[in-house]
Amino acid sequence: MDPEVLAQTAGTTVVALMATDAWQRTREGVVALWRRVRPAQADEVGMALEETREEILAARREGDSTGAGDLERDWRRRLRRLLAADPSVARELEEVLAEARAALPESEQPPVYAVRLEARASGHARIYQAGRDQHIAER
Repeated sequence: MDPEVLAQTAGTTVVALMATDAWQRTREGVVALWRRVRPAQADEVGMALEETREEILAARREGDSTGAGDLERDWRRRLRRLLAADPSVARELEEVLAEARAALPESEQPPVYAVRLEARASGHARIYQAGRDQHIAER
């Protein structure tokens, strides 16, 4: 999976798993990845995960979807940097999240989003595709 797509999916999934019974397994797996790639940051990441979990549980109790989105973006950014530091972590990250997801009943599993874009152009055609926001300013 493309590292950018994986970071997006993983950030959303980590935050979604924070409010489930699979949280401890998820936390241990994510901290283990940091301990391997950036050992000096592992304890800090563990504490950040716990703080984020408290925030996500509070946001869900209050119905604050904006707060949850901010937390997801934060973890996407952190995971993107981890993957940039060591791209070989991608497979392990996918496995950690798949195992955590699989430990939950199907009705409680967070969704896995995938975007597949395909286009064909000919002549002077232009194609614009995006899996998220896209802003085009042509003159």
